[in-house]
Amino acid sequence: MTSIHIDYVLSVASPVFSNDPNSDTTATEGILRILKAAQQAHVKRVVMTANFGAIGFSNHDQTSITTEADWTDPNEKGLSAYEKFKLIAEQAAWQFIEQSHGSLELTTINPVAIMGPALDAHVSGSFDLLKNLLNGRPKMIPNIPLNLIDVRDVADLHIRALTAPHAGGQRFLASAAGQISLPEIAALIHQKRPQIAQNIPTKTMPNLLLSSAALFNQTAREGNLLVHVNRQLSTQKAQDILKWQPHFDNTTIVLDSIDTLIQYGLLP
Repeated sequence: MTSIHIDYVLSVASPVFSNDPNSDTTATEGILRILKAAQQAHVKRVVMTANFGAIGFSNHDQTSITTEADWTDPNEKGLSAYEKFKLIAEQAAWQFIEQSHGSLELTTINPVAIMGPALDAHVSGSFDLLKNLLNGRPKMIPNIPLNLIDVRDVADLHIRALTAPHAGGQRFLASAAGQISLPEIAALIHQKRPQIAQNIPTKTMPNLLLSSAALFNQTAREGNLLVHVNRQLSTQKAQDILKWQPHFDNTTIVLDSIDTLIQYGLLP
């Protein structure tokens, strides 16, 4: 039997939006199993899909630039369970690499909210932001700014990170340029896809109302944190080391995502 040698591994799966209190353990154990198996198989590099929540959710200074050198505080008020266990899993992965003193390299890709065209009806949790607007459940739209990244640009970044000579031991932020708020997304849908916009709320929620609700409601606490997160990001490292540039802007990402919801019958 011919043996197969594997040089590179992509770790792209993790528990998502789970209410299981053990999800942090599941996520951590999952990546550690992959790293241990890769080390035993003499793999050169593992590229792990991490997220922006592990980098920038504790930077509230709107005048600063968030980079891969930043880390979110796991005790950050309003941090969702998903963001927290992704953060803990990435920290555990880096700790394993540091303590193993082996030749295995780790690279993490830290994308913001991933949207864009899907291959089938199984879409990312980020699409819930659009579904919640379209179903008209909230009576007012929270004025939450967002950073978006197209799934095609995320895939491109992962592939580049596999073999680039200087990518080992690095974290890479993935984001399209600029930001777009939920009210701006709502206005875009009204303008470009009016046939599905009939249930979208027309009023914007004042930030003061959201912060007041955050005193009593976990979902509001998570939304209130998103309002205060610094959204000025730098992807310069990915540009310099991986020669990567995002190809899709926020408008294209939103509209391609809406068209995916229409195509697969996923509209609320």
